[in-house]
Amino acid sequence: MRFEEHVRRALDELPPRLAKALENVAVVVEDDLFGLWESAEYMPDKITIFRKPLAEAFPDPAELEEEIRITVLHELAHYFGIDEDRLDELGYS
Repeated sequence: MRFEEHVRRALDELPPRLAKALENVAVVVEDDLFGLWESAEYMPDKITIFRKPLAEAFPDPAELEEEIRITVLHELAHYFGIDEDRLDELGYS
């Protein structure tokens, strides 16, 4: 399975209510870090999922898919205002 398909599956598995609440958010795939949420005034929010470090850190396809899911949820949580401490409590750090 291609990396982008893992990201799409993570987004497709969002609860409908959560998915519906996403407005003006782009989710893109790049090659550094694991994930990054960016927000700038008058611009759409942007969540970047970084392919290279995730693929290198998790060579097993099942582990990679799970870590992509966690990374997507982690960055979406920032979009909804959830901080790192709460993400730690939830197991998404």
